[in-house]
Amino acid sequence: MTALSLAHLTALDVAPPALFDLAAATGYQSVGIRILPAAPGAVAYALTPATLATWRARARDAGVGVYDVEFIPLTPDVQVEAYAPTLALAAELGAQRLNVSGDDTDFARLVDRFGVICDLAGQFGLVVDLEFMRFRVLANLGQAVALVTKAGRANGKVLLDLLHFHRSGGTAEQLAATPGELFGSVQLCDARLADPGDAAIVAEAREGRLLPGEGELPLLDYLNALPLDIPMGVEVPTAATHPAWDAHERAQRASAAARAVLAARQPAR
Repeated sequence: MTALSLAHLTALDVAPPALFDLAAATGYQSVGIRILPAAPGAVAYALTPATLATWRARARDAGVGVYDVEFIPLTPDVQVEAYAPTLALAAELGAQRLNVSGDDTDFARLVDRFGVICDLAGQFGLVVDLEFMRFRVLANLGQAVALVTKAGRANGKVLLDLLHFHRSGGTAEQLAATPGELFGSVQLCDARLADPGDAAIVAEAREGRLLPGEGELPLLDYLNALPLDIPMGVEVPTAATHPAWDAHERAQRASAAARAVLAARQPAR
């Protein structure tokens, strides 16, 4: 059985440590935790020395691991070294990876900052997954691959959110042509095929996704072009598409739908 991680955006209304219980009850083996805001003022749950022991104990009792922590936007003024205490706590919690985005138009500086954060995270045994999104500066797979390759860090990888990939013009052929070792993780979801346009694309990503297999994206084409052993997360925020679902129903439906899609895979590598 493929291990699944519950991405926090699927149930961002559920704070840790209750998040661990939710994941255990709905078919996940691990969770991602939004310990840092994706944008100023956005929802996040601070990991501190005071919360560490409680979170770690609840995760152990629930039998759920911590797959990744998020989110650090690599902006022009980001102070990478300032995150060292947070990354140390994340490692103590048992996290395996850190998610970041590229938000600097100076590519050389962005490569440098990505390398620095990879080196810092590596001190704590963390892999760094770089996520691209059409509405951020680093917007597509080609740009992400170029940055990760240029930085040349063994613990620097590309995070492939299949919605962002599709909305940025990605194809299965592009995935098949990308060396598999560059991918760190995949985030599963679905959506309508029609592009919502730039004005609505952020809202779609944050609250308007569909369950895997419920929409029209060529998910199996994408998955079949990827190595079989890539770790899988499920990121399906549905406040706009299924507003009646509470966090438990959302997470449970998402895990079942993800497993159905993954069971139909016939990967070429």
